[in-house]
This record gives sequence, C-alpha cells and structure tokens, in this order.
Amino acid sequence: MTPSTDRIQTDEPCRVRDNVYAQLGVRTIINALGTVTRLGGSIMPPEVVQAMQHAGGHFVSMSELHERVGQRIAALIGVEAATVTTGAAGAITMGTAACVTQGDPQKARQLPNTRGMRNEVIVQKSHLSYKPQIHLVGATIVEIETPEQLEAAIGPKTAMLFFVNTRDPKGQINREAWVSAGKRHGVPTLNDAAADIPPPHRLSEYVHMGFDLVAFSGGKGLLGPQCTGLLLGRKDLVEVARAHGSVWGGIGRGMKIGKEEVVGLLAAVERFMKLNHDSERQTLESRLRTVSEVLSDIPGLRTEVYMPEIANNVPHLNVEWNTQTITLSAQEVSNQLIQGDPAIEVGDHNWFRPNRKVASHWQGITVSVWMLRPGEPQIVARRLRDILTSV
Repeated sequence: MTPSTDRIQTDEPCRVRDNVYAQLGVRTIINALGTVTRLGGSIMPPEVVQAMQHAGGHFVSMSELHERVGQRIAALIGVEAATVTTGAAGAITMGTAACVTQGDPQKARQLPNTRGMRNEVIVQKSHLSYKPQIHLVGATIVEIETPEQLEAAIGPKTAMLFFVNTRDPKGQINREAWVSAGKRHGVPTLNDAAADIPPPHRLSEYVHMGFDLVAFSGGKGLLGPQCTGLLLGRKDLVEVARAHGSVWGGIGRGMKIGKEEVVGLLAAVERFMKLNHDSERQTLESRLRTVSEVLSDIPGLRTEVYMPEIANNVPHLNVEWNTQTITLSAQEVSNQLIQGDPAIEVGDHNWFRPNRKVASHWQGITVSVWMLRPGEPQIVARRLRDILTSV
C-alpha cells in the first residue's frame, strides 16, 4: 500500500441528484453525529476504495490472505497477532468461540452446543452490551457487580471475562483489576474497544495492559469498510478465532469477510498509522470554530468544545441554550434539522457525557464535525442559526 497525504474527508460531497441513493429514493444525510453504525459508520478515503477495487480483480486463497493480512496489521500496530473480523461484534463472537473451545476442532464443530466445555462468560452488570454476540456461541453470561462477586463467580466453567471499554467508569472493577483477575485465575479477558480510536496508541494499549483479546471496529475511526473489525491480542487465541470464521464452515460461516474488505481494512490501518494526527486534530478544531462563530452572538446561547475521554476521542461542540430566551426543546431542534433539506443528524445534549448535570431550563445538542465534508460545517452552522433565531 502507498502512503496518503489526504486529510479528513477530502472528497467533495456528492450532489443529491448525482448519487446512487437519489436513484433509489433514499435521502443522504449530513453526518454531524459521528461514526455511528446506523448512518453507515464513516466514508472511506480514496486509497481504501482503490485497494478494495484492486482486490476485487483477482482470486486468492482466503486462508492465506487472512493470515498474511493479520501478520501485517499486527506488525503495524505492535501486537502479537491480529485478524480481520465482521465488525467489532464479529470479533466478540469469534473471540468468545476461541475462549470456549480453546482450539479443539471437535468442540469447534459442536458449537453452539457447549456441553462439556467451559461455557460461562463473566460480565459486570454495567457492561451488559452486545450480549447476543456472546450467546451466539452458546455461552452463558454470568452477571456480577463487585470484586468479591467476581472472585466467587470464577470457576471451572469460566471461559472468559468480558469487558466493555466505554463502560469502564460505570463499573466497580476497572480495566487493570479485570485483567489482574483474569491472569490470577488463568481465564482469558476480552475488551470491546470498538470506537476507542483515535488516538492511534489505543490500538495496542489494551493488549499491552494485559487483555488477551481486544476488539475494534474497522468502519469507525479507522475509516475502513463498515462491515469490518479487528481482533487483536494473544496469538493462540487470535488464530483459533480466525479458524472459527473460516469459509469451510462452523459457527462463523455467516460472518465471512470478502477479500475486498480484508484488503480494504489493511489499507485503512496503513493509512491511519501514517497520519499526522496532530494535523487532523487541528482540522477538526477549525471546523468547530466555524460552527461556533456563526452561533456566537445569539442571545441565550453558549457553546463548549469537549473531548470524550474514551470512545470517539475527538473534539465535539456542545451547543446549549436557555429555554427562557430560546423557547425550543432539543428534540424540536433535532427534528427540524433531520426533516430539512439537506437532512442533518446531530447528537444528544450530552453525547458521550451521560453523567453531566445541566439545569432544567437549559437544552442543547452536540455537533460532531469528525465526519463532515468540505462545506458542511458552514451548512450545519447556518441551519442551526436559522432554527435557533426563528422563535
């Protein structure tokens, strides 16, 4: 793959009448929300699209491709092993299957019947996201809350300790203590860190912290194909997880990945690891200033730039107004934005800051400029100004 000098979302936005979605009668949306799955994740940079196009012109051994791409990605990131999966959700399922079967081919063929296997996965109650991805393997989830309950729950049937990275502040057992419990009892740990990049060091940080497996989305901060993900960590478990997703069958047959997506994600990782992330941050901050300046003189309104601490660690703009001056609810503003032309999607009042307390007479929305394309910060700012000054 070749390095790129492309900055964030450098392609010119498509005019509605010119794109394939208009032909289908589907509205395109200005994404001021972020890398969310329901809006399609992200827009792939040109070099990712080009790599996928080239990959589509040849036949290859899929097992060899997965192995070589995994080796390349692991070397780029600085971890022991890596494999491409069907999103972070697929990484969770394949990682769970690896921990349950421990590489035993007979057990692999038996799934989702886990009789006679270690088939319990321990999860903090505050981390109960993506349960179906674990249940698909045939595993049972054991819910706990305290360190004492964790110690009591670990036993001969325990296959894995599952952790959701964004829920770290909500649980009574933090990352380090979770990893320590796994090491102490010889039980693998898996951390779902799907949206936890940038910064780039996060790709290796949790593996180096001691998690045996870590899952990332390929279609969020990496700007890779939306249907891809990464499973990183211990070589023996990663290789078993990859085998569960083999095209030959088994529990992962329905989670197979095309050669185009495998190569596309490799191109995305290569691009991401070469980017000047300080320059990327400056670009986002400039976009935020564009929006903030257009709104700055509206009476009763205030703006604040903030950075989520864990996932989606890029600058966002919180736009708040006093409803005694601007008599609109946040929902009314959001509805006008999404129902307008062009449609604009924004975040909730405290998007990624659920514990923040705000006085009841203040309402607001969050604007993410990460996925905006050239000219769109100005469109978002003007539309917000028009709506907020119309009452």
